[in-house]
Amino acid sequence: MMGLTKLVLYLTMCGIYALSKPTEKKDRTFHDKELSDKVHDDTENFDYDHDAFLGAEEAKTFDQLTPEESKERLGMIVDKIDEDKDGFVTEAELKAWIKRAQKRYIFENVGRQWPDFDSNQDGLVSWEEYRNVTYGYYMEDGEADDGYNYKQMMARDERRFKKADQNGDLFATKEEFTAFLHPEEYDHMKDIVVLETMEDIDKNGDGFIDLEEYIGDMYTADSDGHEPEWVKTEREQFTEFRDRNKDGKMDKDETKDWILPADYDHAEAEARHLVYESDENKDGKLTKEEIVKKYDLFVGSQATDFGEALVRHDEF
Repeated sequence: MMGLTKLVLYLTMCGIYALSKPTEKKDRTFHDKELSDKVHDDTENFDYDHDAFLGAEEAKTFDQLTPEESKERLGMIVDKIDEDKDGFVTEAELKAWIKRAQKRYIFENVGRQWPDFDSNQDGLVSWEEYRNVTYGYYMEDGEADDGYNYKQMMARDERRFKKADQNGDLFATKEEFTAFLHPEEYDHMKDIVVLETMEDIDKNGDGFIDLEEYIGDMYTADSDGHEPEWVKTEREQFTEFRDRNKDGKMDKDETKDWILPADYDHAEAEARHLVYESDENKDGKLTKEEIVKKYDLFVGSQATDFGEALVRHDEF
């Protein structure tokens, strides 16, 4: 249990960004990731769409199925995507599914940690359970000899826990606990991500991030005072683009635009593409029949790609 506690504390102290060497650039910006590392070219194959719709690892499992098995499993997936159970899959529902598929590794990671925090095994993690597991060892001594203020860290965690706990009962469902551990992945948690980032960087406590604080967060100067070229570029970025109102510092909105930019939404674009390619009657939504009929677009099977080429060869 101490190993888990130390791991959680490490993640808490590091925040949601990766640590860097003094001369390397620390990147706090969150960009919308590509849905697959494959080329998106439907004239060649549907590999990109399979990865986007299922996630890369799950997509591999479909490649071993027969077309009949693939269609059957796809039909069951459609039932899950249709959240309001009206018999149709909308673009919004498809987008939500794709985003969830792309975050499967996050949910699996939370699932592995879940039993350690759900002490009474009631299917929920209370703030008290999380606090006891994570900080129980340090509860009596808020200032440990390693220099970290655990009372301050605990207060910060409690604030984030309450933000993730959308119904305010101080009990987190698995979804809420995921939002607590990975706030950058949830829209309703973005303000807390910005607030925590500003608190980390704002050394003088004035509620803003000035140029030196911005650079100081990314880079620790060498003893000879020589700055890498990228540091000079970041100074220019701050002055020209980050500090939009030119008052010499970044406020909350400017910080949010920096770390959570409004990127191209890959999941939305893919959902639109899948609907366009499958919507036979062009009513803007998909039935299970329309999706299963185009099963090779959504999922793989032994009859797609190389297997499909063999079938065509036999027919000729």
